[in-house]
Amino acid sequence: MQGYLAGESLIPTVSAHPGAGTRVPLYILGSSLYGAQLAAAFGLPYAFASHFAPDALHAAMRVYRERFQPSEQLAEPYAVAALNVIAAAEGGAARELADRVLRSRVRNLAERVPAYAGRLDDAAVDALMTSPVADQARHMLTYTAVGDRDEVADYLRTFREQCGADELMITNPAPDLAARHTVLDVLAAID
Repeated sequence: MQGYLAGESLIPTVSAHPGAGTRVPLYILGSSLYGAQLAAAFGLPYAFASHFAPDALHAAMRVYRERFQPSEQLAEPYAVAALNVIAAAEGGAARELADRVLRSRVRNLAERVPAYAGRLDDAAVDALMTSPVADQARHMLTYTAVGDRDEVADYLRTFREQCGADELMITNPAPDLAARHTVLDVLAAID
């Protein structure tokens, strides 16, 4: 990939279009220790997908920093951690939105089973809220800032410090456009 973007393909008949010669900086995005090791070995920035795969976040950040080898692209390790943000002007409204997000995740996970695809009404989702499917959805949302501006700002600061990230990647799982705009408005108001 680095060769393709540098216009130096090792395979003469293969080139990147568009992109050849752009030298776009590459990042490794992963959700396991393998991605951390790969980014460290190649001296690339590493982004961890903790917004849906929280288990190896701290170990991956540690492995990446410990094994990092400087490269032409990067002299020092640069780590990014992803997390969800569910925010509203008031904390109570944010928590209600978080419940909607959880229900949406539960529905999406359950509907991966072909027999349920597109067939789960609200009563069926209610029944699933105490099931292993709901446990999985809750686990995927482990790293989620929920609240008003101050609560979210505190969570982001603490999360960044605890995982040692240089940068945070925010995902906005709000289930509708108006709610997504509200989340973005709250984020924009954080100093």
